[in-house]
Amino acid sequence: RGDTGLMYCSEYWSEFKHCKSLRNRFQHYYAHGTSPSCQQWKEDYDMCTTWEKCKDQGAKEALRSSERSRLAEQKKFTPVWELRRVPPKDWHMPLNHERPQDS
Repeated sequence: RGDTGLMYCSEYWSEFKHCKSLRNRFQHYYAHGTSPSCQQWKEDYDMCTTWEKCKDQGAKEALRSSERSRLAEQKKFTPVWELRRVPPKDWHMPLNHERPQDS
């Protein structure tokens, strides 16, 4: 894989840096009332680089497990809105700005 693998690992580093950024920490604190935990991104980066450099199977499995956990966590949240299967019947009509919109 060569350079491609290193680019892959750099994505974990980018996520870690984003997580630690002042803007993200402020937004997370505003939304959740706590500071974000960024340690997993750092651990994933370390495991990725260990796998790339040494082909350590333990590091590979730890990284895969972390990714599975992250995906499982994302699936826990249900969408706020129900997605449309087809557009509304009057989608092509101009908007009536004088009529109040449904909320």
